[in-house]
Amino acid sequence: MTRFRLIIGSAMGAALCATSVFAQDSAPEDLLPPEPARVTEPLPDYTRDAPQPAAQPSVEESFDDIRMSSGEVVQQLPVLEREWTLAQAEKLLAFIPTVADEGLVPGDYRAEALAAAIAQGRGPALDAVASEIFIWLVEDLRDGRTPMDARRQWFVVDPDPDVLPSHRLLETAVETGDIAGTLRALNPVSPDYARLKEDLARTSDPAKRKLIRANMDRWRWLARDLGKQYLLANVPEYQLRLTVNDKIIKHYRVVVGKPGRTATPQLSEMVEAVIFNPTWTVPQSIVKGEGLGAKVLNNPGWARANNYTATKGANGWITVVQQPGPGNSLGLMKLDMPNPHAIFFHDTPAKSLFARDVRALSHGCIRVQGARELAMTMAMLGNAESREDLPAIQQEVSEITASGKYTRYPMEKQWPAYITYFTYGVDVNGELRQFDDIYGRDAPVLAALDAPRQDDRARETSEEAVEIVDDLQTS
Repeated sequence: MTRFRLIIGSAMGAALCATSVFAQDSAPEDLLPPEPARVTEPLPDYTRDAPQPAAQPSVEESFDDIRMSSGEVVQQLPVLEREWTLAQAEKLLAFIPTVADEGLVPGDYRAEALAAAIAQGRGPALDAVASEIFIWLVEDLRDGRTPMDARRQWFVVDPDPDVLPSHRLLETAVETGDIAGTLRALNPVSPDYARLKEDLARTSDPAKRKLIRANMDRWRWLARDLGKQYLLANVPEYQLRLTVNDKIIKHYRVVVGKPGRTATPQLSEMVEAVIFNPTWTVPQSIVKGEGLGAKVLNNPGWARANNYTATKGANGWITVVQQPGPGNSLGLMKLDMPNPHAIFFHDTPAKSLFARDVRALSHGCIRVQGARELAMTMAMLGNAESREDLPAIQQEVSEITASGKYTRYPMEKQWPAYITYFTYGVDVNGELRQFDDIYGRDAPVLAALDAPRQDDRARETSEEAVEIVDDLQTS
């Protein structure tokens, strides 16, 4: 065995064929490409405690204390108003029309009120109007204009308001005088967003423009920068991308959740490990609701043939587990990415479903064509320090898979995984195209673009996590 850390369970079920399943599915040699320099507009790193220049207010000076009559501090609130010069306010006024290029509506940002305040000269009225407009622009460019209640089944929590807080951006803009630069730097850095922006500039059809704008806004619901390497599944496209340095290294067909209660939710999670030869703990909605528990207990021959084991507790509670094997509903692997929805990427024995054009067929989890190759790739990229490490990892994982034993293979370098919902964008072949709105999630977003801008928008959805019924084989 090599130096890589493993957690191996006891043998469960029949062993798999000893021949390496990765003989023809090995990862390409360019999985560890050199990292090209990414050119983006710089933003201050507000997450560090670097010393501030003498002329710039400190972090503490950017907050006001709320005090009780006793003098006790009960809360600190960020200061969202600054003193503006006329020149700075005029730069802000000139910036407002340019947000149309980003799919936003200039009319949302009170240009007339700002112009009137400029005409009155410096003072509290100008400071209040300019600061408020600037904060509105920050919120919409950084977080998206669509309110949370129009983002159906959107469980991603955007980190950008924490990394780039509004009060610090306001502070930076008025201290440096670079109003436009501070705001422009909030745009998503993904090349896919840039392609949408270019397409918006070329398109005159109102309906298409609105669809482009809606999907540009969806990019703002995510982190401004997704990172140098990540997995991204676009549910309406039925594709999973493995991306390194903005390049799709590999893409895979996927089966996603059926419309309705088992529709796949949108998530941003971390892949912590690869699980080879997984077990499947059957949900109670099937064990009890569909009578599987009683069937397994009363028909031991059928249970053995289908690799099920069952235990009945003193309280009558039945637990059913499908053991590892080629017929396991999760196939030969799954990516361990803990989340309250129990959503993950996994293999499946039902390979024929990948040939269909419409692949919204699962109970919520995402089945991946070529899952064994993906598992090998994740094991390599999650643990290799150099190309020299790759053959040893490949050999080790091949042996694990052939053993038939449940094995959790941790990833020292965890990968972010994004499950998204873009109905217009760049496909895996690099072409701009529209995807079917399989869950009907465009309508509330399009309506929100027509509605007045909302203040004080929630950062997290109030929707509850849907209990996913995992993945039985479905046709």
